[in-house]
Amino acid sequence: MAPPRGKPVNVLLIEDTPSLQLIYRSVLTGAGHEVRVAGTAREGLADFVQYGAQVVLLDLGLPDRDGLDLMAEMMALRPDTKVIIITANGSINKAVDAMRAGAHEFLVKPFDEGRFLSAVGNALERPAPRRRGPPDARQGPVGFIGSSEAMNRIHAKINSVANSMATVFITGESGTGKELCALAVHDNSPRSKGPFIALNCGAIPHDLLESEVFGHVKGSFTGAVSDKPGAAAAADGGTLFLDEICEMAPALQTKLLRFLQTSTVLPVGATRPIKVNVRIVCATNRDPLEAVRRGQFREDLYYRLFVVPIHMPPLRERGDDVIEIAEAALARYAEEEGRQFDGLSEDVADLFRRLPWPGNVRQVLNVIRNVVVLNSGGLVTTEMLPADVMRLAEGAAAAPQPNPLPAAEPQVEGLLGLPLAEVERIIVMATLDRFAGSVPKAARVLDLSPSTLYRKLEAWGKASASR
Repeated sequence: MAPPRGKPVNVLLIEDTPSLQLIYRSVLTGAGHEVRVAGTAREGLADFVQYGAQVVLLDLGLPDRDGLDLMAEMMALRPDTKVIIITANGSINKAVDAMRAGAHEFLVKPFDEGRFLSAVGNALERPAPRRRGPPDARQGPVGFIGSSEAMNRIHAKINSVANSMATVFITGESGTGKELCALAVHDNSPRSKGPFIALNCGAIPHDLLESEVFGHVKGSFTGAVSDKPGAAAAADGGTLFLDEICEMAPALQTKLLRFLQTSTVLPVGATRPIKVNVRIVCATNRDPLEAVRRGQFREDLYYRLFVVPIHMPPLRERGDDVIEIAEAALARYAEEEGRQFDGLSEDVADLFRRLPWPGNVRQVLNVIRNVVVLNSGGLVTTEMLPADVMRLAEGAAAAPQPNPLPAAEPQVEGLLGLPLAEVERIIVMATLDRFAGSVPKAARVLDLSPSTLYRKLEAWGKASASR
């Protein structure tokens, strides 16, 4: 396929309703996306051939052609294109057909601005599922590359667990690449040719979440004008990724547990369950065991899901991975924008290594995108970086360094003669003090999972109370 003849765009919107065109375009351009708009399938295909697009927002109800046929032609021309289906309630079945044919996601009108932008953002970040062999730390999608020891361990674990049916539970800070990790599990599994359905449990109103996960039947509630298969049914034969699982409403957690136990779904208003074959991968940026302790997440569901844990480390703990990610993103974005960059200057590379990157990989990608869009090319220097990055650097330089262990903490001689269990408790509590009570940080230093450390603290607390 020949490259586009015009300047490439991020998003191509194909929608025949003028008022919705204006609304969607305004929201997208306000979020910084380059957008082209077409009102018919014919115009949309012409724009797609002329300009290309990373993401196509496609209304199925076009006046001159079936939306599924148009999607198939676009994906035949450029298989890497992410297509997000926009549909009304009456076309849900066609939307599910589109998912099975390779669409990235579907949105049901009306949808809020946050969910709309989240769907587009996820599509722009997520790679097309092309790889089928073992993951390579030096290759793959931007945001899931890196040759650090931490990432090598993650790739090895993915390679080990991909062929099983075991539930994978991914934890990590926001922006560390949890969805990319889930996609890697799917891509390297026997289910790679099946659908990968991602559902953000925190982005969907609680009163709609059950219908989104399990579907509903016509007439089951006001507005249910047709049957709707949910995400679990759409993922039949593939993988269902439940992001931000700890945000799921308690009532729905009970139904999810039953689904895991029986492999059947019961749509809202239905009387007969439907058998499905789905692998579950879930993720959260919270500590799941702490959510259990607070009563926000069912303990039995936690133990059912927490079979193979994978912790995505923050970027600040991945060494030179930040340079590999930034350089790969620079090459990709420069190609998309038709510009020539010569890499990162030494000053920029040193700065990137020092920054704490609170937004992790997502923040790095946004910084590099900003550099490529606002500069014509050449070597990336500190003058090209966004102002907020330089403020972050100044804040990191001014931040006090961690204090050494207090002199009052026991040295080795002071531990001699104590029971081993007491030595363990002293070391754990000293480590917690060093990191201001942060269980995740202390757990990483002690080479424990946060859940193990929480259980130890809970046991010691009960022991103290009984004395």
